[in-house]
Amino acid sequence: MQRNAGKDSGSQTESVFFSNPLMSGPESDWSPVHDAAFNGRVLALRELVAQVNSSTVDGHTPLSEACARGHVTCVSLLLRHGANPRGSGDSSSPIHRAAAKGHPECIGLLVAHGADVDECSSRWGSPLHVACSNQHLSAVRKLLHLGADVNSSASGDSPLHVAARVSSPELVSVLLQHGADRRLTNLEGKGPLEVAPPGSGEVRRLLTRAADRQTAL
Repeated sequence: MQRNAGKDSGSQTESVFFSNPLMSGPESDWSPVHDAAFNGRVLALRELVAQVNSSTVDGHTPLSEACARGHVTCVSLLLRHGANPRGSGDSSSPIHRAAAKGHPECIGLLVAHGADVDECSSRWGSPLHVACSNQHLSAVRKLLHLGADVNSSASGDSPLHVAARVSSPELVSVLLQHGADRRLTNLEGKGPLEVAPPGSGEVRRLLTRAADRQTAL
């Protein structure tokens, strides 16, 4: 938020501009409610709930900004006042933003208010794909607990492909425990083991053991 103070006929006036902190000036398309949600200003947000579903040109709403920052109280307040928990178009939805930044409490609130735990974006995949690609184990656990499809596909990749590619044994282990199928192949015909980096020994061991168990069934 920028404050510009100036003199006008002997009296001091103050202009307050709310702008996107990632942009250079008050010309950004953020509204005051975006600013309050982004910065966790609960009291200010209470006064601005009439703009609860305002959106930037990029499709970001106050709810998606609060989710990205992990402001749980703001997320709850926005949802109680009618914020749409689902995404619009192909922009990242509130649940994708929460998953990308690793905020399981926000994910839980969104799903409780009607967000789709498997909401799919052609650009980002499912929230589970996003949480895996950003290596947020707590968000992955939360999504799986809420019933996320462990074998969903995003451009052919399953969440297990993503976890193997980022070489995370913790993610691979959790996904396998929840029924991830290591036999699934992507659009290139490759399984999770084949996309794991050469130096990811523990990931490769986990996937190989899983393959042996699934072959024995």
